[in-house]
Amino acid sequence: QLQASGGGTVQAGDFLRLLCVASGVASNFADVGWFRQAPGKEREFLASITFDSGRTFFNVDFAQGRFTLTRDRAKNTVSLLIENLKPEDTAVYTCASGPGAGVFPYWGQGTQVTVSS
Repeated sequence: QLQASGGGTVQAGDFLRLLCVASGVASNFADVGWFRQAPGKEREFLASITFDSGRTFFNVDFAQGRFTLTRDRAKNTVSLLIENLKPEDTAVYTCASGPGAGVFPYWGQGTQVTVSS
């Protein structure tokens, strides 16, 4: 299973650290990815991390430095730090795990991030 947490309602310019906890079968896969879905929009891929190596891969639209992805192998967790939050970052953020190559068969419930201006 995967569980995302850490969302909330913040002001523009604040930061949030979202946490994805993997357990059971979902924790056995190589990659963990983060996605978000804003109201009325399609879900979009943000970034992924390979658990063993810590190597990250970012959607080019999110590689500008506001997003940082890290993992804790001992705790089976992946953190997504979002800095300088903007109202357009308002969305449900979800984590997923998979074998790599952009395949994510296991999904957790998302966490809501709301950014007010």
